Order: sequence, then structure tokens, then C-alpha cells
Amino acid sequence: MNVDEVLQWLGRLVVIPPAILLLVLGLSAIFRRPLNERRVGRLTAGCVMSGLACAAAVLGVMLITGERHVPVEFGHWVVIPEEHFHFHLKLIFDRLSVPFVILSFVLVGTIGAFANRYLHREPGYDRFFVCFAMFLLGMIVASVAGTIETLFLGWELVGLSSALLVAFFHDRSNPVINGLRIWSIYRIADAAFLVAAVVLHRLTGAGDFEGLMGTGAWPLGAAALTSQQALIVGLLLLFAAAGKSALLPFSGWLPRAMEGPTPSSAVFYGALSVHLGAFLLLRVSPILELSGALSATVVVLGLASALFGAMAARVQSDAKTALAFASLTQVGIITAEIGFGLRYIALVHIIGHACLRTLQLLRAPSMLHDYHRIENAIGDHLPEGSSGIPGWIPRVGQSSIYRFSFERGHLDAMLDRFIVSPFVAIFRLCDEWEQHWTDFLTGGPSREFSARTTTTETAEEP
Repeated sequence: MNVDEVLQWLGRLVVIPPAILLLVLGLSAIFRRPLNERRVGRLTAGCVMSGLACAAAVLGVMLITGERHVPVEFGHWVVIPEEHFHFHLKLIFDRLSVPFVILSFVLVGTIGAFANRYLHREPGYDRFFVCFAMFLLGMIVASVAGTIETLFLGWELVGLSSALLVAFFHDRSNPVINGLRIWSIYRIADAAFLVAAVVLHRLTGAGDFEGLMGTGAWPLGAAALTSQQALIVGLLLLFAAAGKSALLPFSGWLPRAMEGPTPSSAVFYGALSVHLGAFLLLRVSPILELSGALSATVVVLGLASALFGAMAARVQSDAKTALAFASLTQVGIITAEIGFGLRYIALVHIIGHACLRTLQLLRAPSMLHDYHRIENAIGDHLPEGSSGIPGWIPRVGQSSIYRFSFERGHLDAMLDRFIVSPFVAIFRLCDEWEQHWTDFLTGGPSREFSARTTTTETAEEP
């Protein structure tokens, strides 16, 4: 067996353990045969360690042999020649994907071990780990995706698991409402991603990153697009990245995501998911070089998001929300670095920030408990009138800045009015049309309609 065959097998084995974990946990939940907590913990740890070992082996072989670009083919799964479309399942291991997939395995494994104890005997323990396995598979597929459609597959798994875990405590209304809000925003951003994928297929005949970015290994490839085409595709992908990473104007959903359990908050909005938009921009960074206007837009959006996150983080009253906006500040700076062309600095920044924020979010519950004990022992010595706003700002403007930051730029209201409400209204209209159609087919009120009518009438009774 030569080196190429070894790399091919190791590349496949990086993805197989997360897929096995999701398959086993998913089937046990579907057939109502849940595994006990010890087996779930061991299975999760075994799959994560297996995938991590294979990813580390790929890195070792690449360093020894000098390989910088290793494609792993799974073939064409859907082919529509007349529409110039094919679903090409392909993985790629290079200087971007290998560090990111190792980071994903390390942080997911750490948080999985934490959650195994943190959620001990919780009613939703099995449900949490099913969503957790879905997230792991989505992150690994997105990290090593060699085509835009493969990246979209991982992107969707991450988004679905994120919304489900935000709504984890479904016995309360707020988590469910916030999960719906986040899912609605993800749908809008993912639509831009899907349009960008279709446009790329139309322009280049394929969504293969290797063909799109040139023959050179990342980050040395040159995109095979014109400046105008790069601007159109880049703006669509930037819109998708902004929705996934909570950049402006989508930053309002980020504190809402803290409704989920602490382990999911750490892995999603402190470590990995919040950086997935930046990862997308890094993957398509050769496109940014073709358009100065696109690069400038990325820089401006990143700096504006960083400034907004810094302002909002300084005035929040709870630790998790403050950490969420602190994460937004760093993600904004990372986005600006990508716009400036500092790709390796952005990659190192992602790795360092993800590790730090994971520790801070996992430590947040204990930190609050310790802080209250210290405060009770020595008293509160916060200066009177301190608002978190820098003192060099004139007092006339401090109150306005504080109000703007405390209200989070009124982004929640704007997102609800212009994105979430229209999204929900459209689906309610579709649901109403479906009810009328089923009534027509059944010759009377359908069972679903009757059940809803009964429930509504019961709720309206005094």
C-alpha cells in the first residue's frame, strides 16, 4: 500500500466515526431503545478519539511526505447533465481543513466529556447526544468539504442541531421561540448559500473548490472567475457567513441562543459554529482577491460587528450573554483579517479564540457561584455609576451609547419584524393551504384540522 492509498483510507476514516455515532444514537432513539449514560459516554469518546487519531495521522503523513493537498473522492451521487448540476461528494485535506478538523474533534470531545457529567440523569440526556452527534458530523463534513455542495451538507447539519439544542428545554416557551427565531434566520442565510452554489455551478460547471480556486493548494489558488462574478458570488457567501456567525445585521439572535444547555452554548456559540462563517470565507478567500469592493465589504462588516459586539458585551447583565458578544467581537476581527488577506493569522486566531471561549463558557456557572461567594465575603466594590462605557467618552454621549448597547442595537426587533415574522407568516399560509387541500381530498374536515379546532375551542372556553 503506497502513501496515496494510506491517505485515502485515513481520510475516509476521519468521517466514518462521527457518522457511526449519529447512526447508533439516532437508531436507538427512533426504536426507543436508548443506551445507558455510560455506554453513550464511552461510544462518544471512542468515536471522537478514533476520528481525532485518523486526522492526526493524516497530518503526520502530510508533514512527512510534504503533501499539501489530498483529495478524497466519494463519487457523484446526483447527476443532472441538462441542468449542469451534480452532487459531488468529495473531501479535501489541506492547510485549512486539517487544523480545523483537529480543532473540532478536540473541542467536541472535551465538551462531550463535560456534558456526560453535566447532564447526568437529565430527562433529555439521550436527545442532547443525538443532536450533539449530528453537530459533530456536520462540523467534520463542513471542515473537510471539497465541494460547495458537500460543505452545504455539513452546514445544514450544524444549523439543524443548533436550532434543536437552543430549544432543548421545550417545556418552557422561551427556548422554543428562540429556537424558531434562530432557525428562521438560518433559513434566510442558507438560501443565500444555496443560490451561491447554483450560481457557481452555472458559471464554472461545477462546485469543486479545487477547480474553482485553481490548482494550487490553499491559500495559493487563484479563483477562475471574473471580478464581477466574484463580487456577486462573494456577496451571497458573505450574507450566508453573516447569518451563521451572527455578524451584523444578524447579531440579535446570538444572546437568544444561550437558552440552550451550557455545553451546547460552549461548542456552538463560543467555539465552532460561530466560526463556521469565517471558515467559509477562508475556504473561498481566493474569490475575495478578485474584487477590491468585496474585500472592502468584508473588512467593513467585520469591523462594524466587532465594534458592536464590544459595546454590547460591556453592558450585559449576565455572564453567558457577555461572553456571546465577546465572541462576536473576536469573530468580527477575524472576518476583517480575512478581508485584509491575513489568512494564516485568521486561522490561528480562530483556533486560539475557540479554545479560550470554550473554557470560559464551561466555567461560567461555577464562576458565577464563586463570584457570589467572594462578593458576599468582601462586599461589592464596583465604582458607583460605572456603566462599562470608557471614561474618555463625553458624558453627554455615554447615556445614548449605553442605551444603544443595552438594547443590543434594537436588532432583535428588526429581525423579528423583517425576517422571522414574514418567514413564519409564509409557512402559516402554506399550512392553511394544506389544510384546505386535505379537507377537499377527504370531503370534510381533516383529522389535523379537527384536532386543531378542538384544541382551539377548548382553549377559548372560560
